[in-house]
Amino acid sequence: MNFVEELKWRGMIHDLMPGTEEQLRKEMTSAYVGIDPTADSLHIGHLVSVMMLKHFQSAGHRPIALVGGATGMIGDPSMKSSERKLLDEATLRHNQESIKKQLSRFLDFDSDAPNAARLVNNYDWMKDYLFLDFIRDIGKHITVNYMMAKDSVKKRLGSESNAGMSFTEFSYQLLQGYDYLYLYQHEGCRLQMGGSDQWGNITTGTELIRRKEGGEAFALVCPLITKADGSKFGKTESGNIWLDRRYTSPYAFYQFWLNVSDEDAAKYIKIFTPLGREEIASITEQQTAAPHLRPLQKRLAREITTMVHSDADCATAVEASGVLFGDSTSETLRKLDEETLLAVLDGVPRFNISRDELSAGVKAVELLTVKASVFPSKGEMRKLTLSGGISLNKEKLSDPDAVINASCLINGKYLLAQKGRKNYYLVIAE
Repeated sequence: MNFVEELKWRGMIHDLMPGTEEQLRKEMTSAYVGIDPTADSLHIGHLVSVMMLKHFQSAGHRPIALVGGATGMIGDPSMKSSERKLLDEATLRHNQESIKKQLSRFLDFDSDAPNAARLVNNYDWMKDYLFLDFIRDIGKHITVNYMMAKDSVKKRLGSESNAGMSFTEFSYQLLQGYDYLYLYQHEGCRLQMGGSDQWGNITTGTELIRRKEGGEAFALVCPLITKADGSKFGKTESGNIWLDRRYTSPYAFYQFWLNVSDEDAAKYIKIFTPLGREEIASITEQQTAAPHLRPLQKRLAREITTMVHSDADCATAVEASGVLFGDSTSETLRKLDEETLLAVLDGVPRFNISRDELSAGVKAVELLTVKASVFPSKGEMRKLTLSGGISLNKEKLSDPDAVINASCLINGKYLLAQKGRKNYYLVIAE
């Protein structure tokens, strides 16, 4: 595989330094991407860089994931309007281990192949580097004029808020530049990759390598991903879409990709899946012929959910999608674990009742009007039940006086009431 050509057709190259492609053709090359360790999970905003590393390894090259333990204590000023909260070492180490576990689903760290991936933390080489040594050995090679010319610096200094930039943040590009120099010296790293907002920091590294070592190093950046409407990719009303199921359930993760627009799906399937050009072209043709079936979104959601979580999690998410939006059965509903069930029913009106009230059984009409006010009156509830308009746990309720007891509960706790086709209510017995 020609790595640069692969990224080009996928729309994953914004800019690259002259000579980059020639270097990759010449020999197996090591390249790194920096990852911010300020959380113990990656989110989908990280996935572009991660997929770049995945393609890089598939092309026979050696990927290095750099966890920015030292730089994470400072904060990159690029595209930011204010400084970030600083983290302690214990938190950073925990975050590093969590991130490596997630990266292992994309990269081969453990084989004995010459291009097995490496995970490094810049805190390891920065923690004992004395400030005076750093400014003498590194700082003297990069001028303030050079650093001031970078867009990330100019944007902050010229912002209307006039908050300025601390020396701590100003030093960030010098620290990132030293990371590149260190990896060049100790890992033979010749390429740094990242988002287009990192171009200034990356080229500071290539310049430092040139001035201090007389060596040649390269840079490649991908475009910042946006949605078709121009809004920021990866953000929802509830915040980031995380790769860790503790923060974003596999079902919610699957639904995010399933609900992207046709235009975004056509772009994202190239960027966020390893599917080949011919297969993507075939799925795109299916989308054109039958857009209402959403084959692009379905394949995108399946591929990336399986890659991030597992086949089983993806299958559960697909099944769970039918609970609210398809013709799922009571059996399907009862198979869902509590985490998935609550993710599916997020936003559905909820009513809490005492579990003791179900121990002796209660009539459905009493349950759905008095105990949980799904219906404003018993008369309305009876009328809709007799016309076939009410379901409990995806089964039609034919008798408003049917007795509901604890054995009816899903996961020993939940009862799903459905009024008509689209109105759902969750009764929680505690």
